[in-house]
Amino acid sequence: MQAPTQSVKGNLGIEIPKWRVLPRFSEVRQRSLSWNLNLCTRSGSTCSGLSTGDVSMGVGLVHARNGSDTAFPSSAKSRSIKAQASGGDIEDLTPINPQEKSSGTVLPFVGVACLGAILFGYHLGVVNGALEYLAKDLGIAENTVLQGWVVSTLLAGATVGSFNGGTLADKFGRTRTFQLDAIPLIIGAFLTATAQSVQTMIIGRLLAGIGIGISSAIVPLYISEISPTEIRGALGSINQLFICIGILAALVAGLPLAGNPQWWRTMFGIAAVPSILLALGMAFSPESPRWLFQQGKIPEAEKAIRIIYGKERVVEIMYELRNASLGSTEPEAGWFDLFSSRYWKVVSVGAALFLFQQLAGINAVVYYSTAVFRSAGIASDVAASALVGASNVFGTAIASSLMDRQGRKSLLMTSFAGMAASMLLLSLSFTWKVLAPYSGTLAVVGTVLYVLSFSLGAGPVPALLLPEIFASRIRAKAVALSLGTHWISNFVIGLYFLSVVNKFGISSVYLGFAGVCALAVLYIAGNIVETKGRSLEEIELALNPTT
Repeated sequence: MQAPTQSVKGNLGIEIPKWRVLPRFSEVRQRSLSWNLNLCTRSGSTCSGLSTGDVSMGVGLVHARNGSDTAFPSSAKSRSIKAQASGGDIEDLTPINPQEKSSGTVLPFVGVACLGAILFGYHLGVVNGALEYLAKDLGIAENTVLQGWVVSTLLAGATVGSFNGGTLADKFGRTRTFQLDAIPLIIGAFLTATAQSVQTMIIGRLLAGIGIGISSAIVPLYISEISPTEIRGALGSINQLFICIGILAALVAGLPLAGNPQWWRTMFGIAAVPSILLALGMAFSPESPRWLFQQGKIPEAEKAIRIIYGKERVVEIMYELRNASLGSTEPEAGWFDLFSSRYWKVVSVGAALFLFQQLAGINAVVYYSTAVFRSAGIASDVAASALVGASNVFGTAIASSLMDRQGRKSLLMTSFAGMAASMLLLSLSFTWKVLAPYSGTLAVVGTVLYVLSFSLGAGPVPALLLPEIFASRIRAKAVALSLGTHWISNFVIGLYFLSVVNKFGISSVYLGFAGVCALAVLYIAGNIVETKGRSLEEIELALNPTT
């Protein structure tokens, strides 16, 4: 619902209403901005000027009747606006027709960034097929503790990397951080491929973990900051799609293992190739215009906008960036700022989403998928893993097509609701005697439906949504903190999951996961804001007002 509050008058006596938004989930406060504007509204050859002086105008996200979201009411598509910034320069802001073909291109740069997502998935999946063979080769076939360290060291390194990714991205920029990130990824791939001892293998896995931890933070950050508003959802969800592709690539890379036990070294060494391509690709990719603008590098920001969006949108996007930063002389945010009353609510949403994602049981389902499929007569481990992986890729591809139409919030709620139902089905298939004749089939159906539901929302949406809802001042660090929550919870769940299963039984654990998914639906309904169709600057103005 929209409600005009008070109005102010310009020097021509024209009333300019202030607007506020009364959203369903929470009240968004108005952000007061001091503007010095000269508005020139042209109709044919007639031009009337309006000088508002230093008018303090409330800014909110106004929801128009046609469902679109704009920062201000607008009545004429052909309207041209001249805005005078505080420095005195006057710029002609002619809105761009979205139907016109842009001279910029963003897809190649998103593709380069997604090499980091492929490496994320590949390093997570590569050890599954190779562990048995490398354990024999390194003399730890009977030592499950050291095998556990080979697996879990990656997660420990990823936790360290995710917390540092935000700081590096703020200090050196997004593209330079990608290039720095390639260093531990390349060294880690080399050490794991050539390891002659378990110690070298663990060090290599630790470095690779640091690398994928950094990339897990900056890939969604970079994509969200360079993507056009109208397709940001689709491009952002590609991150999760390429993670799934990376996991599948690791599965395919393990196929020759049965005939060549030494192939595991090649599997780990292959990871160096996309790491090198990532470093080289980022040398030719534009820096985030938003980061450049925050650093005061205005000419560089305009150049990046011309490359990504096209020269016809430079003025429009620079205007948005200036609006978002008007009146803001705040220094770069520190880690403790994330826990201040101003930001903690939105930061806690990011941490909660990744916590729900992990506590919902995705790793448990993947871990037990082989046993579940065997109970249904599918004896091939490769076939079982392929079915789970294919379900994940298929669901994520569907999510990419729906992200900018259905919205982030609805996909999240649908996803967690489907996961809850699937977990309930899995739990009942193990306990209800009346279902015993169909338990194997139901378990397979429940597993596939769970993975599909996860890939529709709980998988891709958090990494896309968080860079959108975090203010530019805290975006990199807040994303890093949220991803750190992801890796810590992932590590803890992996550490204690088997102990909990042995104590309570898999059916009870699945039932608990179903309860977590139901709680997630309630939390999302009350705390998540819909961001589709809104620029990052519009979202920031609405969710992060200054007083």
